[in-house]
Amino acid sequence: MLAIVESCSLIGISACLIKVEVDVSLGLPGFEIVGLPDAAVREARDRVKAAIRNSGFRFPDQKVTVNLAPADIKKVGPFFDLPIALAILAANGQLNLDALCGKVFVGELSLEGTVRAVSGILPMSLALSQLGKDCFFVPKVNAWEGALANNIRVYPAESLRQLAMDFNEGLALTPAEPKRLDDCNKELDPDLADVIGQSGAKRAMEIAAAGGHNLLMVGPPGSGKTMLAKRLPSILPSLTRQQCIEITQVYSAAGQLNPVFPLITRPPFRAPHHTASSASIIGGGRIPKPGEISLAHNGVLFLDELPEYRKDVIESLRQPLENGNVAISRISATVDYPAEIMLIAAMNPCKCGFFGDPSRQCTCSDYEVGRYRSRVSGPVLDRIDIQIEVPRMAFDETRVVKTSESSSQIRSRVIKAREVQTWRYKGLGFYTNSQLDVKALKKWCKVDKEGENLLRISYDRLGLSMRAHHRILKVARTIADLAGQEEISSSHLAEAIQYRSLDRSNLQ
Repeated sequence: MLAIVESCSLIGISACLIKVEVDVSLGLPGFEIVGLPDAAVREARDRVKAAIRNSGFRFPDQKVTVNLAPADIKKVGPFFDLPIALAILAANGQLNLDALCGKVFVGELSLEGTVRAVSGILPMSLALSQLGKDCFFVPKVNAWEGALANNIRVYPAESLRQLAMDFNEGLALTPAEPKRLDDCNKELDPDLADVIGQSGAKRAMEIAAAGGHNLLMVGPPGSGKTMLAKRLPSILPSLTRQQCIEITQVYSAAGQLNPVFPLITRPPFRAPHHTASSASIIGGGRIPKPGEISLAHNGVLFLDELPEYRKDVIESLRQPLENGNVAISRISATVDYPAEIMLIAAMNPCKCGFFGDPSRQCTCSDYEVGRYRSRVSGPVLDRIDIQIEVPRMAFDETRVVKTSESSSQIRSRVIKAREVQTWRYKGLGFYTNSQLDVKALKKWCKVDKEGENLLRISYDRLGLSMRAHHRILKVARTIADLAGQEEISSSHLAEAIQYRSLDRSNLQ
């Protein structure tokens, strides 16, 4: 007898419908799975056989052939255990086949028949909803995650036996209900008020947060670069529901969701170690998994000690910083992951860390200083909008008792500037100044004659590229938005230009 049950597979964060076709026929007992399965899918034979028997059902003593269609798509992971088991029971007459029609099943089976959690349920739910499917059975642990998608009913499956008995008895099942975004943990970020002094760096962080700009901080050890970077999320606006769904899809595909609250509701902050490989930063693997740059989507990727990263890692940032996405090609698959991030980087001015320090003598030669800084190439620096120096504070400065602005005060100004940008760019496909293309720059970043002269002088003296020129205009646009002004003035441009003082012409 033939039974067909629908399931789902994941490639990157894109999902596709899979038909699980099971044929139980006369012949020598055997169990084969075809349709381009990987090792995890082939091993489903032993899991499914044990789960069926331990759930109180009879495994057929006949030839069992399972086909996963379409056969030209690589089937990866334990997603198909549950649909294979249900199809075998239906083909063997132990389960009502009509009860399975129109439903989609995903889940890994334990040997005792319980349904274990799998990764990627949210992108599957979203894809099935777009395909017009309205009934999706997932592991109980993943039900809340799947219910985040609209226009689809997601049902929790606790065990193979429970599910089969419910179908045979025709019981009415209850779909999972999504929780509200308000149910998330209210964990507080570190406050910028904790940072003593460094008003210039705080101003640069405010501009970066308001426009979504990349930021590089250069300063000696202990000047507060890492402390500042860790507090940047505290001044970022909250994620919209769409942004929450976008980043949660990535974490779901990577298997990094919190099982208690499987929804990312705050801008992520990722800080990989400088020994990280290119694949771990950009993403990769035989079946490409998302890397740190995608896990930081709609949030912050912090690279401390930037020159200490491998050169191929630093250079691999070029395309994602320019396009906001990562395209990973492998023999088995080609996937696209989102990477709309704020890159926050920190580095010492030289290898010993004290070049230019007024109180500590640098032990590096001019050649060593240039060689250390050249580890960050010009094309990468071009893509970093704001480049600032973070000097070491004098002892007397650390003892000054002065109330600093809190993160909430700065955040209110950032939110106001973001609201202006959202309204200005409504319907254009982008929502921050950092995302402006050349056409939008001409429309929204016009400067007067005085500003044009200032740009010309800086372009020639600093040896800027056209990309750096465009990024100056984007930063100036953000500074004007923070000031509540529609027109970009020469003062806005002057402040934006000073944030290019560490560009390649001055670093060597």
